[in-house]
Amino acid sequence: MKVNFNRAALAEALGLLTSVVPSRTPKPILRCVQITAGEKDVRICATDLDVGINYLVSEVTVDKPGEVIVPADRLAAIVRESVDEVLLLQAEDGACKIQGADSHFTIYGHEPGQYPVVPGFEGKADIEIGLQDLQAGIEQCLFATAKESTRYALNGILWEIKDKRLLLVATDGRRLARTRVNLAAAPDEQAAAVKIIVPAKTMALLDKIGSSDKDIVAVKLGDNRILISCANVVISSNLVEGNFPQYEDIIPTDYDKKLTLSTEVVLSAVRRSALLTSEESRGIRLSIGKKTLVFSCRAPETGDAQIEMPVDYKGEPIEIGFNPQFFIDVLRVIQTAEFELELGQTDRPGLIKSGKDFLYVLMPINLG
Repeated sequence: MKVNFNRAALAEALGLLTSVVPSRTPKPILRCVQITAGEKDVRICATDLDVGINYLVSEVTVDKPGEVIVPADRLAAIVRESVDEVLLLQAEDGACKIQGADSHFTIYGHEPGQYPVVPGFEGKADIEIGLQDLQAGIEQCLFATAKESTRYALNGILWEIKDKRLLLVATDGRRLARTRVNLAAAPDEQAAAVKIIVPAKTMALLDKIGSSDKDIVAVKLGDNRILISCANVVISSNLVEGNFPQYEDIIPTDYDKKLTLSTEVVLSAVRRSALLTSEESRGIRLSIGKKTLVFSCRAPETGDAQIEMPVDYKGEPIEIGFNPQFFIDVLRVIQTAEFELELGQTDRPGLIKSGKDFLYVLMPINLG
C-alpha cells in the first residue's frame, strides 16, 4: 500500500475513529485501525465489537492499493503532531511507514486480513433524518442517560416513531428528557413501528460528525443492530437489550402551578445559588411566591446563599428542592430564550418545557 493523505482530513477521520477504540481489551487487534486503500479512496475502520465505524477518506492519492492494521493511538498521535499538509503512508509486511517533509516513522501492526469485519451501508434506508436535526435532539437527551446502571435500558436513548416524527427519550431514573425530531422522509409501515434503544456511546459518535444543513442520516435496522450512514461515515452498533421504562406514565399532566422564565437568568441564578452546596447539602430550594422566585441553599458547614428574581405567578406559594446540577444540565441544552416550569406538590417532580418538542422531568429532593 502507498497513499498520500491530506493530513487534516486524516486527522479528522482518526479523531472520530479513536473514540471507539478500547483502551483495554484482551484482543490487541481491537486497539488498531484497519486502513484499506482502493483505487481512488481509502477506507479506515475501527470497532470494539459493540460499535464500529467505517470511514471513507477521499482526499488521497493512491499510488498502490493495499491494507494495513496499525495501533490507533500511535498513528493518531503522529498525525496530530505533524506539521505537514501531506503525509505519505506506505505499508508492507505488517509495518506502516509514515513520511513527512522532515520526519519518518515506522509503526508495527498486524498482518492484513485479521481485522473483524466492520459493515458498510447497502440498500435502502428504513429512516432518513437531517443530521443537524438529529444532533440537536441528541444534545437535548444524551446528558440524561445513565452513566453506569445495572438496568441496561437506561444506558441508551429510546427511539420511537410517532406521528411520522422521531421521539428521543433518555432517563437515569432521577430525571427524564424527551424531544421530537422531524424525519426527512415518511417511514414505511415497518419502520413506523420502530421502538429501539440505541447505546449512549453510539449517539455520542453521531453528535461528533461534522455537519452541514444538507446532510441526511440514513438508518437501517435489523438483527438487533442499527446501521447509520451520513456522508462518508457509517456507524454500526448493537442495540441495548431490555425494556425501557413506561416514560409516558412519568410525565405529569395535571399541574396547576406554572411559570414562564428566562433561560439565561435562571441558569445564572441556579449556578450562583449552588456555589455553597456541599456533599452533605447538595440541593437548592426554590421558593415561589406571587411576585418573586428565590433560589437558596443552606449548608451548615459552609454558609448559605440566596438569589431573588421577580416573576409573574398566580398560583399557590410553593417550596421545592432540586439537585442543582440536574437543573443546570437541562438549562444548557434549552434552545429557546424562555422555558415553562410546571409544579405540583413538593414531593412530585418538576416539569420543564421548551417549545413544542422538548420536555424534561426532574425528581425533587428532600431538603429537610
